[in-house]
Amino acid sequence: MGKDRGGIGTREFDRSGGDMRVSLFLSDAAQADAQSGKVHALGLGWRQCQTPTPPFALVLFLDIDWDETNKQHQLKCQLLTADGDPVVVPGPHGPQRILFEAAAEAGRAPGAIHGTSVRMPLTLNIPAGIPLEPGIYEWRVEVEGYERATAVEAFIVAGGGHPPASCG
Repeated sequence: MGKDRGGIGTREFDRSGGDMRVSLFLSDAAQADAQSGKVHALGLGWRQCQTPTPPFALVLFLDIDWDETNKQHQLKCQLLTADGDPVVVPGPHGPQRILFEAAAEAGRAPGAIHGTSVRMPLTLNIPAGIPLEPGIYEWRVEVEGYERATAVEAFIVAGGGHPPASCG
């Protein structure tokens, strides 16, 4: 489908139906700066934590084809077990899945060169206290209608001991 020529911003996308890609990272904390396209993150790239989980953030980059800008896109982010089943935790009204849904729309910057893709940074800061059993889990982010716009980031929950101040 797409062909990567190897430089920043030089990815050539299949124009038949638009394209979108998602990159996903775990960090201790993060804040997106839509103006600059940057994410300010602390502790980026961890893959192991204790239970209950400390506060952490999901860092996403959406690389959006020119033809898909100025349109609203539906994102779904969910926590899954290693088997791909939704994680269910106790909630105020009974068991609930850990699932976040959002709409995102990337505009074209003034003076942008026609046909260039747009990178949109997003962050989701999650409070401490998810009571996960020790094991392997994954965060999965999907953009509705874009099969290739899926990202998965796995991590390990270690058992016992005291939770660290951050993941690591």
